[in-house]
Amino acid sequence: MDPKGKVALVTGGARIGQVVAHSLAARGCDLALVYRGSRDAADATAAAARAAGVKAAVLRADATNETEIIAAVSETVKSLGRLDILINMASIYQKTPNPNGAAWSASLDTNAKSAFLFSIHAAPIMKQGGGGRIINFSDWLPATGRPHYKGYTPYYVSKASVVALTQTLALEFAPEILVNAMAPGPILEPPGLTPEENMEVIEATPLRRWGGAAEIAKTILFLVDSDFITGECIRVDGGRHLF
Repeated sequence: MDPKGKVALVTGGARIGQVVAHSLAARGCDLALVYRGSRDAADATAAAARAAGVKAAVLRADATNETEIIAAVSETVKSLGRLDILINMASIYQKTPNPNGAAWSASLDTNAKSAFLFSIHAAPIMKQGGGGRIINFSDWLPATGRPHYKGYTPYYVSKASVVALTQTLALEFAPEILVNAMAPGPILEPPGLTPEENMEVIEATPLRRWGGAAEIAKTILFLVDSDFITGECIRVDGGRHLF
């Protein structure tokens, strides 16, 4: 699919999401930017997209609230005329050494349920328009099949669920819609990382560096462009899974 002239709905558009949105805009794709708390980031991304010559709508929605998701999808079509690409980036990453029901629900709802709800409400519109692309976000650990770190049970399970969701939706929505997932590894250094912790990550990554948000954007564009890949989860981790 050529993204030029198409419309992409992007959830969770801060940090990496901004780079993804800019890359789509540079290819001539109009944007619907869905945020929950990062309004300033969404506005800045929309302004940059408009400066690049494409349309951009900024929409607020709780990615775990089905009513608000339906409204966001509807407003995307109303404002931009169509919906062709869905990038499910809304996510939380929390360490829960003593998990409880609330922590479980927060991770599963934000990381997996949100992708499910946006997908099922976007898919009929995509099919009416002739087809589409859905790209979800997992994590390199569940994509590899190893928890590896203690204290992340709800997070790990939620991201493993995204892989399963991607596979089953690829089957359900074929042939009109291609559904794939990405599994990022060390992309951006998290705030507060010590020099020692940073070196541990670099030494455990065969390519010996953090990937940078541009690597995510390039992979998303690859999956949008492809016409014969569906149900896949691609690790973008610099070979981190090899250790």
